Formats: sequence, structure tokens, C-alpha cells
Amino acid sequence: MTRQDDELEQLRSSVNCGTILERLASGWSLDKTESTRRALKYRRGPGEIIIVNHDGKGWFDPQSDAKGDIFNLVQHLDPGLNFGHVRKQLRRVAGIAPAYPELQKTSNAITVTKPPAERWAARRRLSRGSPTWRYLNETRCLPEKILAAADAADAVREGPYASAWFAHRNQGGSLTGIEMRGPNYRGFSGDGTKTLFRLPGSQGPMPRLAIFEAPIDALSMAAFEQLRSDTLYVATAGGIGPATVIALTQLLNDLSSRAGAVAAVGTDNDPPGERHAKRLIAMIEAANVPWERFIPPGGAKDWNKFLQVQAGRGGDQ
Repeated sequence: MTRQDDELEQLRSSVNCGTILERLASGWSLDKTESTRRALKYRRGPGEIIIVNHDGKGWFDPQSDAKGDIFNLVQHLDPGLNFGHVRKQLRRVAGIAPAYPELQKTSNAITVTKPPAERWAARRRLSRGSPTWRYLNETRCLPEKILAAADAADAVREGPYASAWFAHRNQGGSLTGIEMRGPNYRGFSGDGTKTLFRLPGSQGPMPRLAIFEAPIDALSMAAFEQLRSDTLYVATAGGIGPATVIALTQLLNDLSSRAGAVAAVGTDNDPPGERHAKRLIAMIEAANVPWERFIPPGGAKDWNKFLQVQAGRGGDQ
């Protein structure tokens, strides 16, 4: 092994991707509410996101195909750097820990956490008049018919403090993680994996797939469309992670063989939503499935905002 190889291995073992974002790039900060021990979400500006995984040794951009190790990250942040310049940059931060002591302490501690499926099973089903029901029905303006359909599909359960828990499931129907949203909280279950929130319009194969960023937006479109029986409504929990790519690819491959197949893209009406839509459309076209793009009318940022405006609530949640 050459001296250069030795240095590369040393840099790989001593540099954390979180430290690169905090020390070598400006404007990036950790989103603690949406980070887990295995996936730290860093944000910068309107819609820029990088997920740090593999204990700080890896990363990916959920809104593109960009991913890699510490060397790829430095070049992703500054494409003009050659490999020699990248090494010089990494030497500056070798051995420096990222500035998230609470999460770091948690990840290094030996803790016993119930798997997402056990936590899900322990929560109550949706109940008319409960704090969660009122949050979804009164604050979010989702009609009772849609909430009843979500309960029948076991897609939503009641969390604490009026929060709603949305199931992420794989193609086989197994729960992989829980997306959580309430009046004052949003996050994703620790040790869970983001795949897809799913609300079927009927039983059996459906020729239409409607894709959104948030479960509440998927439910909102289902409300506008009176829960079309030919449609599977799904949500990705924002950006697209590796397991979500697998889940969407499986759905699109199945969809491509159905008569009248179409995929509807209903991401947010903002720059991050447009980037998200472009990536989804590329996946849809790769599967040879026709597609259509839905944008919330009237300048609304997302479909739930538009639903609230229609209900006279102002859409400020």
C-alpha cells in the first residue's frame, strides 16, 4: 500500500460527513426533529437537503441520485475541486467530531428501542372525536370519509399530543417505519425505514398511482377526488431515500403492465417540489408509464394548504 493509499484510509476513518457540512460548507445545519440515529438530515436554504448515514461515513441527496463517501461529498459541495484539493480540504477536519452531541450520545449508548411495528401495534386506531381525529378533520380539513378509509387500510393511527402516525409499508405490506405529524411536531420513527405511505382506493390492482411528498397531501388529493377506486395514493415523506426508490420502482414496474396505467405526480408547488417532481418523472419514464403533473391551484404550496383554503381555513398549517 502506498503512502497516498494510507492517507486515504486514514481520512476515511477520521472524517465525518456531518463535520464536512458544518466546517467546510456554509449554511448547513442539522434538522434535529427529522433526524434519527441512523440518518441525520442537514438542510441549507430553501429545499437543499443532505442525509448523512453509515455513522457519518456516507451521505445521499434525497432529491437527486447524488451519494457517496467523504470524498464525493466535498466534490458535490464544490464541483470545481480536483482530488488533490479534496484531500487538502479533508485534512482540515480530520478527527473533528460533528456538533450534534445529543444525537451522538444517543447513537453511542446501548438502548432498547421497540421496533416500529411494535410501537405501531401499541397505538390506538383512529377514533371519531379524539384529539388526533380533530387535528386531521378540523385543523387539516380532511373529511370523515377519507379518515375512515385511512383507518380501514390501517394507514393512520393515533399518536400522543394529538399527533397522527402514518404507516410506511413495503410492497409486501409490512410496516417499515412511522411518519409522525401533529400540531407542534413532525418526525420519523427512530430505527425505522422510509418506504411509502399507501392509501388504496379499492382492493386489488389499480391502474393509477398518485405520488405526493406528505401523507396529509395524499389524503387531501384523495378527498378532492372522492377516493378514486382506480388509484393508489402514496407519499414519500419528502425526499426519496434508497428504500423509497426500491418501493416506487416495484410499483411502477407492476403498473407498466396494466391497461390504462398512469402515474400522477402531486409534489409541492415550490422549487424543492419541482426538483422532487423531476426525479419522480424520470423514474416513471424509465418504467414506460404515462404520467401527469398536478400542481395545487391558486398559488397554494401543497394540496392540504389548498384544501384548507377551500374550507375557509386560510391554509396556514
